[in-house]
Amino acid sequence: MIALTRISGQPFVLNCDLIERIDVTPDTVVSLVDGKKYVVLESSTAVAAAIRLYRAEIIALSHHLGPDDLGLVDDDEPTHLSPVTPITREV
Repeated sequence: MIALTRISGQPFVLNCDLIERIDVTPDTVVSLVDGKKYVVLESSTAVAAAIRLYRAEIIALSHHLGPDDLGLVDDDEPTHLSPVTPITREV
């Protein structure tokens, strides 16, 4: 989710996974995959930067948090997953 500001000045949070495109007409118009459009005060560059930062934060957190940290692993419960052997390239 990214924080944006409507053209009226009201802040809102948008699920950036639903963005189809960002147009500049000269206002910044964010179009979603369902056809909804939002006119925002931020520039298209700022919206794109907010999306990149949001996705980078998700990737960074995924490297720091494991299943144990999220409470997803129950040591008493057997898993049905097998270990994955890394693929190595022979040169």
